[in-house]
Amino acid sequence: MLEVELPYPPSINHYWRRVGHATLISREGRRFRAHVVAILRRLNVQPLAGALAVEVAVYPPDRRRRDIDNVQKALLDALGHGGAYGDDAQIVRLEITKKEPVEGGKSVVRIRCV
Repeated sequence: MLEVELPYPPSINHYWRRVGHATLISREGRRFRAHVVAILRRLNVQPLAGALAVEVAVYPPDRRRRDIDNVQKALLDALGHGGAYGDDAQIVRLEITKKEPVEGGKSVVRIRCV
């Protein structure tokens, strides 16, 4: 099992950018991903194998209206890129809960094998 506290992810609306005919991860998205990778590396996280259940509690940085489904893509991609698992196709159960805002925002992620 892996439990880790991460920064609040960028919305999917800010994660991708169009550049000509290409769609790329935005500067904000790359910065978030690099931060997650650094945290996982510091914790010496090893990839989990097999089917996974992921529980996420997101704590927004403020009380602005936010769609809960807009944070999952950046978060799951960053976790995979950081080595928490080999491929997000391993995730067979995903639960996301929006909590009360905290200064700066954060995400608490629990991943376990099922």
